[in-house]
Amino acid sequence: MDWKEISAKTVDEALTNAMLELGTTIDNIEYEIIEKESSGFLGIFGKPAKIKVRLKMSLENTAKKFLQDVFQAMNIQAEIQVLYDQENATLEINVDGEEMGVLIGKRGQTLDSLQYLISLVINKNSENYVKVKLDTENYRERRKETLENLAKNIAFKVKRTRKPISLEPMNPYERRIIHSALQNDKYVETYSEGEEPYRKVVVNIKKGMRDLKYSNNKSTGGYRKDYNKDGNRGYNKPYNISKSGYNKNYSTDYIKDYEKYKESKEKKEQVETV
Repeated sequence: MDWKEISAKTVDEALTNAMLELGTTIDNIEYEIIEKESSGFLGIFGKPAKIKVRLKMSLENTAKKFLQDVFQAMNIQAEIQVLYDQENATLEINVDGEEMGVLIGKRGQTLDSLQYLISLVINKNSENYVKVKLDTENYRERRKETLENLAKNIAFKVKRTRKPISLEPMNPYERRIIHSALQNDKYVETYSEGEEPYRKVVVNIKKGMRDLKYSNNKSTGGYRKDYNKDGNRGYNKPYNISKSGYNKNYSTDYIKDYEKYKESKEKKEQVETV
């Protein structure tokens, strides 16, 4: 962070101006007095105070400065809020502004990439690893809910067909959400296969359940014996590919999802202003 020189009638006034200009408090800046104010002789030849000041390079300020430079290059106007939890070694960053869909990108890929870059910057000279979470428009929570619903729907299909289903490639965080959503399911199991960045989750029927056929009869636990074993081998087609080869994008269309979120947010704001 570069030094800035600020002049005022007094040192205290110069510090106040510095805090206003940098948008922070005295705890987050460091300064040096270049020249104290001077009243001169009989009020003549007086000189103002002059200081140089800059933000302390804390984790919060480092992350904030990095994002400000990125947003300036992208011509994005946004407010950045940073919260550092030293005990749990986590840094949570929330960005608020207009048209955050650009920042989210397709299925959050832009947001994930930016989060990865911030993590590299933060942990470059840090002795202990700090986990970074970057979010905007509550996207992380909405994406988690979408993936959990997806996992339940896929599990239902696997139980009904007894055929494994491969999901589309996901990052480790999203794969963990799928695994966690189905870890207590009695009838299906999940595992990951493939190499990054194409590693994906497979949902399959558990061993011992493959000779049973799923039904809606709750009295039998949803399964009954199956005497027809046809069609139970070799099926591993990704669920999001239809017979025509069209990618149905079952997880979430981020544009529709974001527009739906904006519409809901605007309605809520209209109700609050009435």
